[in-house]
Amino acid sequence: MTEPIVSTAWLQANIKDVNLILLDASFKENQSNIETDLENIHIKGARFFDIKNTFSDTNNPLPNTIPSPEQFEFEARKLGINKNSIVVIYDNLGVYSSPRAWWLFKVMGHQNVAVLDGGLPEWISQKYPVEAIPEIPNYTIGNFEAKFDPELVKSKEQILENTQTKDSVLIDARAENRFKGIGSEPRPGLRSGHIPGSINMPYTQLLRNGKFLPKEELVKILKTDSRPLIFTCGSGVTACIDLIAYELIGKNPKSVYDGSWTEWGQLENLPIEN
Repeated sequence: MTEPIVSTAWLQANIKDVNLILLDASFKENQSNIETDLENIHIKGARFFDIKNTFSDTNNPLPNTIPSPEQFEFEARKLGINKNSIVVIYDNLGVYSSPRAWWLFKVMGHQNVAVLDGGLPEWISQKYPVEAIPEIPNYTIGNFEAKFDPELVKSKEQILENTQTKDSVLIDARAENRFKGIGSEPRPGLRSGHIPGSINMPYTQLLRNGKFLPKEELVKILKTDSRPLIFTCGSGVTACIDLIAYELIGKNPKSVYDGSWTEWGQLENLPIEN
């Protein structure tokens, strides 16, 4: 994969490739309160990639946190994913949770992975075939190997240090009112505001009709310098939408603050700005 996204036309042309694994990373619920009427259908042959329950550390009190490499490898193999698999990921909201799954594969060292631009709604709009979601089948166990890349994940300690050094640009994908502390947080017990020195780039501004804006439009919107980029949001999901948008136009080193505002906003000893 030379790009982080592929089109529905590309997927339709390559869907019979024996090495292609199609993953449905849809959420049943989301913090953005986006609704869909596509919950019970999927692209034929898709396998469910359960971010919240299977591909997260459910022992961590924070939501959606990255699983151990051992857990990821075990669960990826159960889905029949191999070291040489071409992985394409989509969700039923267009582009929402699928970038998180894409990023997890990157963290685990798998480079041959892409997000389906526009997801299931775009696939259906092109009149490509879908089916009712069947009972979960058993797949032939794959030989996927996780090779964890620590450079792609940041901790609160690293973020706190960066508020002083400013070695990296911290980009917050939340809505502007939450970033400015004038809107309520969807999760209880969190302070309002943002991490000092961060800039706001709401993920919704990078999408149109569930698809990423064209590169020429992204270039006009996403203006940074040559420093590494760190992405944050509420719980590390929509941060990955921003990350892919920046990846489409530039090769700055990129990482995600996995705890995001759910962690930072509840710790009184960490500084905030409004």
